[in-house]
Amino acid sequence: MSSQRPLKIWITRAQPGAEATAARVRALGHTPLVAPLLAVRMVEDPQIDLEGVKALAFTSANGLRAFAQACADRSLQVFAVGAATAQAAREVGFRRVLSADGDVAALAEGIAARRNEIGGAVLHPGAAELAGDLAGALARAGVEVRALTLYDTAPAVLEPDQVARLGEVDVALVHSAKGAQALAAVLAVHPQPRLKVLGLSKAVLAPLADTPLAGLTSAPFPLEAALLNLIDRST
Repeated sequence: MSSQRPLKIWITRAQPGAEATAARVRALGHTPLVAPLLAVRMVEDPQIDLEGVKALAFTSANGLRAFAQACADRSLQVFAVGAATAQAAREVGFRRVLSADGDVAALAEGIAARRNEIGGAVLHPGAAELAGDLAGALARAGVEVRALTLYDTAPAVLEPDQVARLGEVDVALVHSAKGAQALAAVLAVHPQPRLKVLGLSKAVLAPLADTPLAGLTSAPFPLEAALLNLIDRST
């Protein structure tokens, strides 16, 4: 059932993903408030060693974009956690792209099933604090894996006009546990007890467990499409 009125949806994720999510929210007939709670900071002059590397594994589109900016090689097989990351890989020129269409565990399982086919090391570029433990899961499955830090995310400071508009917001979307931590910190100073929060998974929403809110709902699958499907059910 569709909601009776357009909702004001707070997009909390970092750019550039925030604008992409905002476009999808508009397409659903709702009004986005783009006010990221995280900012991406790139590592300066990263050292990328591809010797012995036969595949790349990405747990986020941010990691994919960071690697694409730092390295011109597009010949390697790419394993992506989901459809958005896979699409980002194709957009920057990778041709061999497989999507796990799930979470980090599904990605690890898919790579491990192809370890003989890969025939070498898997490089896992991403953030300083990675979502899940892909490297650990692959190592336990007998896959040679290397982690590479290309960026970090840090809490972003909301502008005064953004803070002033929080009372208008019906629903906040949260894509990561780190984003949920940042949201909890903001709401500790600027409480919004009428706010409903939708998260990509139960684990993502865990940092908000003690925050006074009108509701916390997690997507049944860790995909943005599943997250956005919750919006009309939130009223």
